[in-house]
Amino acid sequence: MMSTINITPFTDVLLVLLIIFIILAAVTKEPKLPDAHNRDKVQPSQIVVIINDKNDIQIGSTIVSVSGAKQAFADLQNNTDHKFKSVIIKADPKASYGVILQVMDAAKSVDLTEFGLANHIEGTPQGASQ
Repeated sequence: MMSTINITPFTDVLLVLLIIFIILAAVTKEPKLPDAHNRDKVQPSQIVVIINDKNDIQIGSTIVSVSGAKQAFADLQNNTDHKFKSVIIKADPKASYGVILQVMDAAKSVDLTEFGLANHIEGTPQGASQ
């Protein structure tokens, strides 16, 4: 008797996962950055924080609350042996100033002391930011 592997259920699962990832990619768009005249580039960083107009915080690929930001930064630092010192913050112009300060404070508490604030340069295409 010859047995064969039925891959139909496996294919179904992969297609469902593909659909889920496509939907998540469409939902997690970067916020609109504030316009600025300066053209100075910020130092590149491996740690990027995105804060949208609803004050939702995304640190790396993890969505956290303000109270969970310190733990998320601590986990990132522990996983990278504390080799990073800088953070890039991409905040929507409508994001709360207080939330941005709380995120910066959480980063400082785990020895992330250098910050860059991303912005959109006036007169450039919307996708270009620093």
